[in-house]
Amino acid sequence: MIPVQEKPEPIDFERKVRAKGRNFLQQVPCPKNWDNREYWRNSLKDLYKAYNGVCAYSAQWIPETEGSPTVDHFIPKAFKPELAYEWSNFRLSCLKMNARKKDFQDVLDPFQIQYRWFTLNFPSLIIKPGLNLEPSIRSKVESTIQRLQLNKEETINSRFYWLMKYCENKFPFEFLQEVAPFIASELERQNLIGSIASIMSVS
Repeated sequence: MIPVQEKPEPIDFERKVRAKGRNFLQQVPCPKNWDNREYWRNSLKDLYKAYNGVCAYSAQWIPETEGSPTVDHFIPKAFKPELAYEWSNFRLSCLKMNARKKDFQDVLDPFQIQYRWFTLNFPSLIIKPGLNLEPSIRSKVESTIQRLQLNKEETINSRFYWLMKYCENKFPFEFLQEVAPFIASELERQNLIGSIASIMSVS
């Protein structure tokens, strides 16, 4: 994960999302069932565009296929229904990360984390807490890695896919920054941009 800068609320968000949600919550202040009231989905295209299609949790580009990009409520609507229709509480998330996060609240907010809290090991592509973190921060980083299963084999394979495309000169570093910004950031921080191909044993 890398820091994500919050983007401005779309000009028509009030009409498309908040006003409809507010009317619903006035009738049902603590909903147990949100069926047919998922007005946050009306903002998905805006969210996808605002954050360049990059998942806030995996820091990788999300294909715009059916069901892949989702609106994650960083503070779960089950705990704070009044935030269910607020742009500031939305995070663009791939379906897998959203499903792993669920209503748990032990994941760090991409809007609040700082660079080097999460580091990437090469060539294993395992994510680890940064060095010299305060114990409380380190604990939160570890819980985030565990909750989102950031070191699960299929998640590592996803990082491997983008990195190998770069190592094989399929696209320039600037494109890697767009589709896998965490990987690109770590290559830059570790001064590996020009040598990573040899580390990954790409001739």
